[in-house]
Amino acid sequence: MFYAVVDCDNCFVSCERVYRPDLNGKPVVVLSNNDGCVVSRSNEAKKLGIKMGTPYFQMRERFSEDVVTAFSSNYELYSNLTAGVMDIIKDAAPEYFRYSIDEAFCILSGMDHFDLRKWGLDLRNKILKMTGLPVSIGIARTKTLAKMASHYAKKYKGYQHCCMIDCDEKCERALRLYPVEDVWGIGRRYFARLKNMGIKTAYDFASHTRSWVRTTFNVVAERTWMELHGIDCVPNEGMTSRHKTICCSRSFATMTDNKDTLRAYIANFASYCAKKLRGEGSVAATVEVFLYTNRFRTDLAQYYPCKEIKLLTPTNLTIPIVRASGECLDMIYREHYLFKKAGVILGNITSNTGIQTNFLDDDINKQIRMKRLDDVVDRINQKIGRDLVTLSAQQYETHDEKVWTSGIADIANHRLKSKINKTNTLISNT
Repeated sequence: MFYAVVDCDNCFVSCERVYRPDLNGKPVVVLSNNDGCVVSRSNEAKKLGIKMGTPYFQMRERFSEDVVTAFSSNYELYSNLTAGVMDIIKDAAPEYFRYSIDEAFCILSGMDHFDLRKWGLDLRNKILKMTGLPVSIGIARTKTLAKMASHYAKKYKGYQHCCMIDCDEKCERALRLYPVEDVWGIGRRYFARLKNMGIKTAYDFASHTRSWVRTTFNVVAERTWMELHGIDCVPNEGMTSRHKTICCSRSFATMTDNKDTLRAYIANFASYCAKKLRGEGSVAATVEVFLYTNRFRTDLAQYYPCKEIKLLTPTNLTIPIVRASGECLDMIYREHYLFKKAGVILGNITSNTGIQTNFLDDDINKQIRMKRLDDVVDRINQKIGRDLVTLSAQQYETHDEKVWTSGIADIANHRLKSKINKTNTLISNT
């Protein structure tokens, strides 16, 4: 059986280029939440010597805006675009699981008789055509070797973004060229020890005996050794990792000092984060809100506040999370400052099973009612249209204008009047 790793190339930059195709072939970077450092780079930016994690002010000292285009991170956009990639992968592979926002493992069971390299090339072309996002695909008999193959698919143009390691000769050649610190399962934590032992490549590591690896390191390193030898031993269960935090933030088209406008943005961000929590089967124990003025407007007063609230009981319900975010905003908002960016961060995320409630929190019946409400709203929005039903605190935006929503009827009358019957049927069946 073979595995395939599908990885978006320079994911955040590629997402921005979907809406700015004029930047294709030009140096582009995406910055972290607070525009502090570089978290994604185009190949052209890498050639200029811009490193991952480079502070933004240092990059600007070397390169002007005319040379390198920088974007504030927009994780909602990236999540939406990569979700489209995952939908295509889901249809193309017998089984898959999402490993990160821009990466997925495909389990190609029952496909040994297929031309898997052609399958990979076709999948890559389909994703590019339908989403605009370039991906690289690595195919091999173990997940670790597939990760290695995806690296070569990105690095060498001759592979046309699809590399397959399917024989011992190709495997040995790949191991000899692959730095040991980049091997999945080893990483940089063992790099110093391995370097002192004279182990520089994956081939050097794999050349040692299995018993030596286990005695010198641990069972995880032994499992990596086995994978490099073509022995499939990394379990599929538990591969998906739970987020430690969830953030939704955005820079505004125009600066604003209006508290109601900021409250609507914050409510939208908080609602999105709550929905993402529910989708992952998680709950959050803290809600944090931050605001930024425009640091590039040196003629304006600067203010970068943030405030975190600890919830009495960890939750993924929209109403308490939006309410907490509004309380944070009330504590940090100051008049006479023009804000350019805002965001919400949910932290201390855990599984939604076995939640320890607080005796000071609301009664259990109220929690149950809010959960039922979220379930109905999620189903309506998924079936009929995104953000068709929202809280009145949220700002609803259409193509032509911005609308302040105050209830289900107002929203339905504003958009999709012809589908009110479907909405009523959906609610009545809940």
